[in-house]
Amino acid sequence: MEQEQQPGRRTLLGVAALGAGAAVMGAAGTAGARQRGGAGAGSYRDLPVPTVIAHRGASGYRPEHTLGSYQLALDMGADVIEQDLVPTKDGHLVCRHENDITATTDVADHPEFASRKTTKTVDGTSLTGWFTEDFTLAELKRLRAKERIPGTRQHNTLYDGVWQIPTLQEVLEWAEREGRRRGRRIWLHIETKHPTYFRKLGLGLEEPLAKLLRRYGRHRKNSATFLQSFEPGSIQRLAKLVETPKVVLLDAAGSRPWDFVEAGDPRTVADLVKPAGLAWIAGFAQGIGPTLLLIIPRDAGGRLGRPTTLVKDAHAAGLIVHPYTLRNENTFLPVDFRRGTDADAYGDAISALKVYFEQGIDGIFTDNPDTGLLAREAFRAS
Repeated sequence: MEQEQQPGRRTLLGVAALGAGAAVMGAAGTAGARQRGGAGAGSYRDLPVPTVIAHRGASGYRPEHTLGSYQLALDMGADVIEQDLVPTKDGHLVCRHENDITATTDVADHPEFASRKTTKTVDGTSLTGWFTEDFTLAELKRLRAKERIPGTRQHNTLYDGVWQIPTLQEVLEWAEREGRRRGRRIWLHIETKHPTYFRKLGLGLEEPLAKLLRRYGRHRKNSATFLQSFEPGSIQRLAKLVETPKVVLLDAAGSRPWDFVEAGDPRTVADLVKPAGLAWIAGFAQGIGPTLLLIIPRDAGGRLGRPTTLVKDAHAAGLIVHPYTLRNENTFLPVDFRRGTDADAYGDAISALKVYFEQGIDGIFTDNPDTGLLAREAFRAS
């Protein structure tokens, strides 16, 4: 997912001074079955609320979608860790936010791959770069991950080149190991990226994803996994393959899911967030993942406006609400919570998170899971 993008109390600052990870890991590392793949007693309804979802891992501190980013998020105490999936030329599922890997790997530094640079149209957008579907897994493993937005997160460039692109299978095996070590289930939030685009290339995402979920015991309704997509059709396809809880992601109100565009379905996100649209989603999914702008719009100056009724309406339809994305830096925050004039400096992200928590959301995606956890503690104490 991609989009937008707090400290509220003196007592909270005292906790932060002790170390965010130490302060919050105990709460997130408690209940959970010791069973393989996150199967067993309990369900997504038993997660802490609001659930803190590590967006692409702890991507505020490490290059996104690397085992280093996922591990840090888990060590910080994140409740759930997100993976985005794209395929390789030979059909393996790898974790990248986009199939265009120009900005997130060192592919441009590999002369042997210079001829792979090309221009493609992905979901109606023309892009020039290198794309995962033009590489075998063995070729991708020769690359190294790097920070996607080095101008904003210069400290993260320290880790450029440390990690490879992980496959979903590697992530599932990592979650197995960590689950055994910690004696609890490791929750994942797995997104299918551009599923219609890839299906037209003969690289459908849902079937190999379902196969891996079954192999690792994450195909049941009580598995410690969410499946998500901006294309409702991908979620409907997955609903026929596995019982794993599912979430439909929702972009800006005026946008249309790409599978709707391809099928000539005139509905927009504005239609889907109405009670009738939410009831339709509830027929095959358990939740929605809206952009934060659908929860609280911003005015022309970037300040928060009046909250919508989306959370209430979604709950009335039986859906949980996992909006995205809250980041610490001023440039991503509503103007209300920016501090100072440096766009790359941290604003008052904890206070911003508390405002969204007050809307009754069930969870939130954040690049900074330690901030999310501290904000949750402050919210509960207020």
